[in-house]
Amino acid sequence: MRLVTAAEMREIDRRAMEEYGIPSIVLMENAGRWVAQVVASRLGRVAGKRVVVLCGRGNNGGDGLVAARHLWQQGAQVKVFLAADPESLRGDALTNATIWRRLGQDFYLLLSPTGLQAFKLAIARADVVIDALYGTGFRGELPPEIRPVVEALNASGRFVVAVDIPSGLEADTGQVRGVAVVAHVTVTFGLPKLGLVLEPGARYVGELLVVDISLPLPLITGTGPGRYYLTGEMVRSWLPSRPPTAHKGNFGHVLVVGGSRGMIGAACLTAAAALRAGAGLVTLAVPRSWQETAATKLTEVMTLGLPETPEGQLSCAAWESLKPLLPRFTVCALGPGLGRHPETVELVKRMVAEIDLPLVLDADGINAFAGEAHLLTRRSSPLILTPHPGEMARLLGVKAAELTDKRVEVAEKAAREWGAVVVLKGARTVVASPDGYTGINSTGNPGMATGGTGDVLTGVIAALWAQGLDPFRAAAAGVYLHGLAGDLAAKEKGEAGLIAGDLLERLPLAWRRVTEAEEVREEHGLSRLG
Repeated sequence: MRLVTAAEMREIDRRAMEEYGIPSIVLMENAGRWVAQVVASRLGRVAGKRVVVLCGRGNNGGDGLVAARHLWQQGAQVKVFLAADPESLRGDALTNATIWRRLGQDFYLLLSPTGLQAFKLAIARADVVIDALYGTGFRGELPPEIRPVVEALNASGRFVVAVDIPSGLEADTGQVRGVAVVAHVTVTFGLPKLGLVLEPGARYVGELLVVDISLPLPLITGTGPGRYYLTGEMVRSWLPSRPPTAHKGNFGHVLVVGGSRGMIGAACLTAAAALRAGAGLVTLAVPRSWQETAATKLTEVMTLGLPETPEGQLSCAAWESLKPLLPRFTVCALGPGLGRHPETVELVKRMVAEIDLPLVLDADGINAFAGEAHLLTRRSSPLILTPHPGEMARLLGVKAAELTDKRVEVAEKAAREWGAVVVLKGARTVVASPDGYTGINSTGNPGMATGGTGDVLTGVIAALWAQGLDPFRAAAAGVYLHGLAGDLAAKEKGEAGLIAGDLLERLPLAWRRVTEAEEVREEHGLSRLG
């Protein structure tokens, strides 16, 4: 599903009005009516229910007034608290305020001396509260006079429905500067905004409903470059089928190069994940002294023993041993558990520069280029990088904290500059391609924050690439399936104590969940209505 910034959504609205002739008041009516429908669906019987509506002075407040009117006409007891002087309303918001008054209704002035106390009394008895204070144009911190209103609402325990976006949340970044409304449901219009699916914003959104307010389809559909929220339906359309006549040669041969003394398990996880994600064949290349260990642990995986340093890490000579064997492989995954011995670092740099296989670079494969990211452009093969924030910071020569507010932009810029697909891992993993496609993942949970899960992801991505997906789709589908496997494991076992092996076991189930469902139903907080 396509994601937009606030400016992009404003442009879509403008074109709907100017190019297609849809009056802005019609869009507001459709938006507010949808909010009322969602509230009614949660209330069950609307008549007699108590609804409190918080309205600002802008179009978001106008949407709230439309919702208030529809719920009042269904018999709800509606109180509208206006966070502005009624005389300051303009345009469509003023039109709907006038309609509200002509129905014999009035406003409670939130910023009057008694406004906050009246609001607290109202929400104490409310069945639902509608947040229509601020829309997608909001930036920065809430005004001092609004902060206690939001704090009181969050502390009340009332069921909250946010209009388009929770007030206090930045639509482009997902950042909260101070406090923001914590909603149970957010009804957003046309397309989801980027900040609704990024952390920490996603924690304030609750269930995200994307509703159709009759924006022309040519303005909101498309498959070209842009930002997308990764969904099961999208991934389902990408995954390869397995024909009845298929054999193992049809699904690629993944080479995993990694492992070292004390970290052989990382490479084993990557190799096992590649098999679990559908690769036809997997070969694991490790330091020679650890080949027997790897072969014993992974009976379905072929192994290679390569020259090593006295410290048990791969040496530069390993490249000369590997080169003659490369024609048999489809994709190479380089880095899990590799170590940072100077010879190993030199090996990585030579492989990246000279290998003619599609390459997934992870972990110490990435660390080999710390502060020298420009060297990543000196290669002839397609590349996917899978850094976590610390590895990305080392690549760029910055502190990890500097990436927090701009993960999407950082990944996109790196993808363009390096000519590679970049998978910036973390909550809501970002996948960016050099040709302008960006995916934000919708799956995964905090239980996956444990050693080895990144190694599993590398194997999944390599396997999908080996099966014929293009680099962006292999990476995007990989993070989705990997996160879904983690969600399935957490549902069964709980988040605390999850291990990477739990994900391995559930990768085939995640694949089946996506591909065999007659209808793909999103289970990660987002639905499209209308």
